[in-house]
Amino acid sequence: MPTKNSPQKGRPFKCCLSFVILEVVTLLFSSSIFLFFFLPLVIIGYHMLNVKFRIYFLMLASLFFYAWGEPRYILVMLLSIILNYIFGLLIHNTNTKWGRRLWLFLAIACNLGILFYFKYLNFTLVNVNRFFGTSFVYKTVMLPIGISFFTFQGISYIIDLYYRKVNIQRNPALVAFYISFFPQLIAGPIVRYSDIEGQIYKRTESLEKFANGAKRFVIGLAKKVIIANNVGFVADQIFSNSAIENTVATAWIGIICYAFQIFFDFSGYSDMAIGLGKLFGFDFLENFNYPYISKSITEFWRRWHMSLSTWFRDYVYIPLGGNRSGNVYLNLLIVFVLTGFWHGASFSFLVWGLWHGLFLVVERRFKLNKVNETRLNPLLHIVTLLIVIIGWVFFRAEGLKEALTYIGIMFGTVRPKNVGFTVWYYIDMKVVITLAIAVIASTPVFKLRFFKTIKTKPIYQCITGVAILAIFFISIVLVISSTYNPFIYFRF
Repeated sequence: MPTKNSPQKGRPFKCCLSFVILEVVTLLFSSSIFLFFFLPLVIIGYHMLNVKFRIYFLMLASLFFYAWGEPRYILVMLLSIILNYIFGLLIHNTNTKWGRRLWLFLAIACNLGILFYFKYLNFTLVNVNRFFGTSFVYKTVMLPIGISFFTFQGISYIIDLYYRKVNIQRNPALVAFYISFFPQLIAGPIVRYSDIEGQIYKRTESLEKFANGAKRFVIGLAKKVIIANNVGFVADQIFSNSAIENTVATAWIGIICYAFQIFFDFSGYSDMAIGLGKLFGFDFLENFNYPYISKSITEFWRRWHMSLSTWFRDYVYIPLGGNRSGNVYLNLLIVFVLTGFWHGASFSFLVWGLWHGLFLVVERRFKLNKVNETRLNPLLHIVTLLIVIIGWVFFRAEGLKEALTYIGIMFGTVRPKNVGFTVWYYIDMKVVITLAIAVIASTPVFKLRFFKTIKTKPIYQCITGVAILAIFFISIVLVISSTYNPFIYFRF
């Protein structure tokens, strides 16, 4: 067992298995290099340039941003850009229905082929060898950061172009900008070309918008370094143990901390991405809307990672038939199995997606997602949170067997063995305060009527400004002093 001050055990990410290594040496938004060098230089350079050159400057800065962590993987990014640009032209310039379909099919196949090679090939070969007794050879494959995100962006551009929902982009540099724009490049939100097509050419840039963007960035940074990192350290300590070595209380604290870690890590990144976009005049769609207040799994997925859920809805669920044709329940299960598998090459992720898909089917079948009885809301909220938290065990644990054991410990059906520490080993006053902040920040408390009525008053704006500065100062201190600074969604 580790001591309280010992470093976290080094364990490979399950999504890539032990033979696939994740490259994470990059310009983290919460790193000193990004905050004090890259971002200020990009902001200054952008606003000093003539308006017509600014978009090209951002494109070059974005490619540099991506190349910083692993220069050779800029070639993967460039390949994605070139393929989507060429296939876009081919689809646009082909007049026959079957010709356009052929180019669409090849474009999607090439995009998914790149994703498959880097993310799923080794997983596939290992399991083919295991189940069929073959001896296919696989090698170490480094996973390019954010490949799932920029691949899905490229696919959305191609499909929307095929259905003539967007105009052809004949300038390859602007296709490069769309796919590589650094705020949302490596952990979302998934930005569709249709959402920013007009903004590429004309967007609103003002001091007020810049200030709002800076505020949003600070809030996201605080979510990351003040909340996610603190609860994440506790979760990592507990999950670094074998599941059987945890008590019931320890297991619950571990998964609750992880539930808050993944939410504030990912929503914090999305906030920073949205804020950074505003610094350059871009408006990205929201990606989170207080998912932990949901009263059904259906509502949860309307609030959680909205850019991904709407992507699968529009490009997979509806083409399968959606609610109108085919087997609706099968369509839902297919979408959520793919959603789970999108997160990584692991049966645990697949089960996580299937877990959510099954409850969505149950809710739709018995119309539980349409229950509108106020007195039942607390119970529905508790049940939904319980389902989500159990699902996070599959998402976090190292393998299905470990996840099932961990869940058994949580509910007392598995007896702990070789327990080294009680739950109080992992909890101190800082953790308690952080969890309290996390609970409050998970709810739309600042959208209550009281805050709406005083929002326009000068004293409220003054207090808010001071609070943002204080939060920024605390965040910067933590950025400089902390050595624990992971971004969970970088591995996807």
